[in-house]
Amino acid sequence: MLDFTPVREKKMTMLELVKDLRANDLRKLTNEMIDAELKLIRECADADVVFVPVDPNAQDEAAATEEEKNIAWTLGHVVVHATASSEEGAYMSVELARGVEYRGGRSRYETHWTTVQTIAQCRARLEESRKMRLAALDMWPQEPRLENTYQVNPNAPIGNCVSRFVAGLSHDDSHLAQIAEIVRQAKTARK
Repeated sequence: MLDFTPVREKKMTMLELVKDLRANDLRKLTNEMIDAELKLIRECADADVVFVPVDPNAQDEAAATEEEKNIAWTLGHVVVHATASSEEGAYMSVELARGVEYRGGRSRYETHWTTVQTIAQCRARLEESRKMRLAALDMWPQEPRLENTYQVNPNAPIGNCVSRFVAGLSHDDSHLAQIAEIVRQAKTARK
C-alpha cells in the first residue's frame, strides 16, 4: 500500500506521490486497500457493526443532522463513509482521464450508516465498492489524459486523474486506525 505520510506532512503533493502510477497500479492498490479493510473486520460479529465506541475526538461538520455532529462512528458508519469517498474519487478520475474539464462539485452518494447493521452488510459494501472502483478504472481510455488537471479551489494542490483516484484511497487509509480501534473496543465489550 502507498505511504501517504509525505503528503499528509506536506512534504510532497499527491501528484508527486503518484507520478509514476498507472491504471494497473491503481487496480492493485484498490485490491490491497479493500483486502486490508476486510482483514480488519474478519473476526467481527453483527454486534460489532452497531457498537458505539468511545471517541473523545468525534466531530463531523458534514453530518446529516445536528444531532449526529459529535457522535462516535460505528463500524458500519466508517465503512459506508470510507467507501463513498473512494468511489467519488474513482468516478471523478474517469472524467479527468477522458479529458473532461473539471466542473467543480461532487459526485458522491453515501448509504446512510444506520442502514448497515450486520457484518455481512459491511463486507458486501466493501466488495461492492471494490467492484465499482475497478469498473471506473476500466472506463479510463488506453492513454489517460494525465495533463488534464483540476484544482478544487485556488489554495488547493493541483491534481489529475491518478491523484484524484488515489485521494480516495488516501481517505480509506486515514480510517484504517479508526476501524481497528472500533473493532478492538467492540471485541472487548463482547467479552
